Amino acid sequence: MGFERVDYDRTQHAGYAKGRRLLPVSRRGWSRAFREHAGERRVRRAVDIGSGTGRFTPALADEFGAEVVGVEPSVRMREVAHIESAHPLVTYVEGEAAALPLDDASADLALMFLVWHHVPDHAAAAREIARVLAPGARLLIATTLADRLKDLVLYRYFPRTREIDAALFPTSVETVDLFAEAGFALASLTEVRHRSADSLAEYAERQRMRALSVYERLSEKEYRDGMTALEHAAATAEGPQPVEASCDLLAFTRL
Repeated sequence: MGFERVDYDRTQHAGYAKGRRLLPVSRRGWSRAFREHAGERRVRRAVDIGSGTGRFTPALADEFGAEVVGVEPSVRMREVAHIESAHPLVTYVEGEAAALPLDDASADLALMFLVWHHVPDHAAAAREIARVLAPGARLLIATTLADRLKDLVLYRYFPRTREIDAALFPTSVETVDLFAEAGFALASLTEVRHRSADSLAEYAERQRMRALSVYERLSEKEYRDGMTALEHAAATAEGPQPVEASCDLLAFTRL
């Protein structure tokens, strides 16, 4: 199954910041996970690769008290980041995973949060990330893995999204092997539990903004049918039930 690259300058950017807004409880949980898996090296400079609208870039700066460079290819996403996610320790710059505007061995930590599936050339990106990370530095990748799909609420209402994810994402073995070739060793592979909405009604409201890139790969009918079912479930739910899920976090050490 082939997929076109999502153009965030054409779509997505308008509702992304609000539709993918990070809940405080999730920000705290992810920040703890980043700290736990960042390794022993002191983090003076970090890079958020595919930083988008800056959901996690300021969180990295706060957690590590470090300078953070948010690298994002989309002009529109960077524009939103400058407005919505400004921070005195954060700089947003143009670039992508296979062409990072950083010097050799200049970063102590790199993060890719739900970005890996957007990267056109995985091997080139792995080599480039290895170039900018200092020896002993960590790379953290939060991603879906085809052999470790979770029971997402999304799949219940938009069932073909599971099929898309299974075809779009690499497996854990493929990912580990690729980074090993680029000079990385796997330090850990864990699941991080996070909350995407405080209720099914809030979750439905977020989905109306179509801020998930997978919606670009559904037909209009599939999206409308899914929203109808989701909104009905939200309207008939007995009280607010938080919408939570697990996401895989891989930590690699630059050798």
